[in-house]
Amino acid sequence: MSKRVEADYDVVVCGGGAAGVAAAIGAAMAGAKVCLVEKYGFLGGAATNAQVYAYCGLFQQGDEPVAAVGGVGREVIAELKAHGLPGEAFRSETTGNWIVLLDGEVLKFSLDRLTRRHGVEVKLHTRVASVARTAERLEAVTLAGMGGRSRVSAEAFVDASGDANLAMLAGLPFRVGDGEGHLQALTMPIRVGGIARDLTIDRAALQAAIARYNSQGDYPIQRTDGGIIIRLPLSHDMWWMTVDVALPDLSSESFTAAEMEARARANDYVALLKREMEGFENAYLAATGPQIGVRETRHPAARYDMTGEDVVQGRQRDDAIARAAWPIELHGEAGKPSYTSIGGAGFCHVPYDAIRAWGIDNLWYGGRTIGADPNAYGSIRVMGTAFATGQAAGVAAADHVDAGHRTNLARIQARLRRQGALI
Repeated sequence: MSKRVEADYDVVVCGGGAAGVAAAIGAAMAGAKVCLVEKYGFLGGAATNAQVYAYCGLFQQGDEPVAAVGGVGREVIAELKAHGLPGEAFRSETTGNWIVLLDGEVLKFSLDRLTRRHGVEVKLHTRVASVARTAERLEAVTLAGMGGRSRVSAEAFVDASGDANLAMLAGLPFRVGDGEGHLQALTMPIRVGGIARDLTIDRAALQAAIARYNSQGDYPIQRTDGGIIIRLPLSHDMWWMTVDVALPDLSSESFTAAEMEARARANDYVALLKREMEGFENAYLAATGPQIGVRETRHPAARYDMTGEDVVQGRQRDDAIARAAWPIELHGEAGKPSYTSIGGAGFCHVPYDAIRAWGIDNLWYGGRTIGADPNAYGSIRVMGTAFATGQAAGVAAADHVDAGHRTNLARIQARLRRQGALI
């Protein structure tokens, strides 16, 4: 690839979740030398750090699963299948949406293999500590890892951190939550073991048990319908999403309180199962994630913010780089999600300017950081869609380097299609 100046990498990607992995692999497939930076000791984002064991957004709503994401997302699913997971579309009985069920250990291993296969240089246990910026370009990042700090230069950058860490350090303006500081609730998915493999979960009995608990329990359960309950592949443990906690702000104190309250809730709710539910006498809390599941933090300034109307109308565009097919899912009040379906063809297009940083020519967004208003954000934030927007960001960053810092959307779209992406 041609460059104006010699740099350590063509593309540096911040964040190793679905969007970051897709950005790194997409850029590498486009011929770039890529560095992927991840603060944990493993890749996978919310799927592995918060036990969100379901890829949402890979398929459209409907009676049959219609693919909305290809490319790297499809390659990840194929790798999961190669290591023993079904990897097939699964319809949630609670929402009716199509998801793909995961196993955290299989996913970690699969993403290790994929990034190595594509020649991505992965730096785990590493954070972006600071940014060197010159006018409308980023020049380098300072990485803080176990061995200390090091300066890494690149021609292009992708913020797939979920929390807009790179954009914030670069000095870009951002809104918190809905712009008035209101954040979507946190959820701590839990894994419950000690249940017979052939036990069918009686949802009516669970709802009755929750009603009894709510009359005197320490932590009333907001999801009185029983929440999302699915038997996981491989372990056949119960994956339960019913531990919901409000997040008043982004302070460390609020996150600490939320983490501790969520763990207290998780232990109390498993005790409820053991006490009240037939077949759960030997149940135990097998795991919570390394952290609570975070839906929303900072939204950095983009060149275009997708709107709720874009999503509800299923708006199609010539400047598209990805599809978004998950319904608008909002968690404004803990434990009370709302869903609004996508109209039109069952998906809306994500325009190129939604993944471009405002005011910086060589920074792109993937996943939760892309431009979206509070309603559109409820659709685009999920991991399936993050694969698509992340891959587009990585390809756009690589193309920027390859084309001598010039942007050609038609060329980016063509490269994405050659990589199997659906636009």
